[in-house]
Amino acid sequence: VFFFLIHGGRRSQQDCSVSTVSLLHVSLPQLQMKLWNKYKVTSIPSLVFVDAATGKVVCRNGLLVVRDDPAGLEFPWGPKPFAEVVSGPLLRNNRQTTDSSSLEGSYIGVYFSAHWCPPCRSLTRVLVESYRKVKESGHKFEIVFVSADRSEDLFQQYFSEMPWLAVPYADEARRSRLNRLYGIQGIPTLILLDTEGHMITRQGRVEVLNDPECRRFPWHPQPVQELSESNAVQLHEGPCVVLFVDAEDEGELLPAKELIQPIAEKILVKYKAKEEESPLQFFVAGEDDMSDSLRDYTNLPEAAPLLTILDMSARAKYVRDVEEITPAVVEQFVGDFLAEKLKPEPI
Repeated sequence: VFFFLIHGGRRSQQDCSVSTVSLLHVSLPQLQMKLWNKYKVTSIPSLVFVDAATGKVVCRNGLLVVRDDPAGLEFPWGPKPFAEVVSGPLLRNNRQTTDSSSLEGSYIGVYFSAHWCPPCRSLTRVLVESYRKVKESGHKFEIVFVSADRSEDLFQQYFSEMPWLAVPYADEARRSRLNRLYGIQGIPTLILLDTEGHMITRQGRVEVLNDPECRRFPWHPQPVQELSESNAVQLHEGPCVVLFVDAEDEGELLPAKELIQPIAEKILVKYKAKEEESPLQFFVAGEDDMSDSLRDYTNLPEAAPLLTILDMSARAKYVRDVEEITPAVVEQFVGDFLAEKLKPEPI
């Protein structure tokens, strides 16, 4: 994995030289896993551009930058507003077009998908119903399909099933810019934006599957989630606090959620203020097949309650097996993890 560190400040095209760009080759295992988690790297090769002056991510999908802008004409490749990147005509499935300015004032879903991908087709069927329900409830909501299909014909076939808008398949440059803007590393991905074009969540797929009646629309992130088959994929996106409890029904998980919610909210607020993604996700898990499988896979004891931090990408776990789990215990455990005071056990 390679990361570019771009020194702060805007520079002219002539200044785009080796002297203004530092290349960090990550090889030490511990440092490598920290960077993988920090930048949400899920596949290789991966190239992330970072402003060294602030530490903020400039572009998550540097490979597309290298492909699309080999001469560095757009350097330093900083993020642009969604409205600017999507600007241009958008298609309806009846072949009519509308300008992207029609999206102003709406909640927007940016849907990266393709017909050749079975999970995409499954999500599309659910998303069509969610789209209809949200529109019928009176919300201003639109979805923009960004295709990863392999031909115009396949795009048209897939798009014919969708009641929303799409970037024209022939406009490969715009599709690529949208992929770059959101650092898309896999499909299906549904990015949800607020009425100002700011990101609400990258986990639109999980939100739609977990809320088929769309009661939580526009799906602002929940500080604590109940572990389920639909959101378990998030366990592979970075370290996760998972509190296992002795509960079988959804209602019985509420006390566990309330126990860890204050620290989860504190972490979210802290990193949102720094315009960074939270370094931890928070889950509660009851007694079901999903939890049993996770315990077996990570070789966790059967104790309940059991407080853990699972880092799947690093194949590491941290376990706090105490008789009583209190908010103070959770806060201390999370604080020690973030301060790198805990010793990991292998998964």
